[in-house]
Amino acid sequence: MQAAKVMGVVAVLVVACGLAMAADDLPQAKGLNVPPDGYVALFNGKDLTGWKGLVGNPLTRAKMKPEQLAAAQKKADDEMRAHWRVEDGALVFDGKGKSLCTAKDYGDFDLLVDWKILPKGDSGIYIRGTPQVQIWDPGQHKIGSGGLYNNQKNPSKPTKIADKPIGEWNSFRIRMIGEKVWVWLNGELVVDNVTLENYWDRKQPIFPTGQIELQNHGNTLWFRNVFIKELSQDK
Repeated sequence: MQAAKVMGVVAVLVVACGLAMAADDLPQAKGLNVPPDGYVALFNGKDLTGWKGLVGNPLTRAKMKPEQLAAAQKKADDEMRAHWRVEDGALVFDGKGKSLCTAKDYGDFDLLVDWKILPKGDSGIYIRGTPQVQIWDPGQHKIGSGGLYNNQKNPSKPTKIADKPIGEWNSFRIRMIGEKVWVWLNGELVVDNVTLENYWDRKQPIFPTGQIELQNHGNTLWFRNVFIKELSQDK
């Protein structure tokens, strides 16, 4: 029993050290929209392949019959194409539509994404279909990007402001394992092992899987270098 406890402590320390090291050794793209080793590109840099429009939320989608969901998805996809485009190797949102969503659902993962906003920009990245890793203008809010904005019981704010000046590209690394989330912004660890709450049903834990969504409120937004590595449940 004592040996098992020791091994358990060692395993925790190994994971912790791995996460700490990651802040100084973030995976680097091999080129614009070309993923690092071990990652897959969610955005090909050319078109909207692999993405879909937003239909409701996880709870409302689950209640739809297959034919209802298919019809709603077609309508959402048409709306998405009217407001999202690809320009100079980046996903560009005009601020007038809804979120851009991955066609596939994900469980545990390591996500890399670059983003850029305008003054007073307000955006976010939904993980497992749930809001959100916050993106906004820290000059307006006096709080940096990267926090789990909709948390109520667990920490919602990032530990520091690590944003680059408005109009410059920023880089997220978002790691999600079970209910826990880590966020690095421009190489700085700003969210460390924090539980993401289920915004849609606060009596339940976060969904085990779900889509990733790129969200925004009302003005132009850019994303590029969107890469993911799926993780097994034992990591």
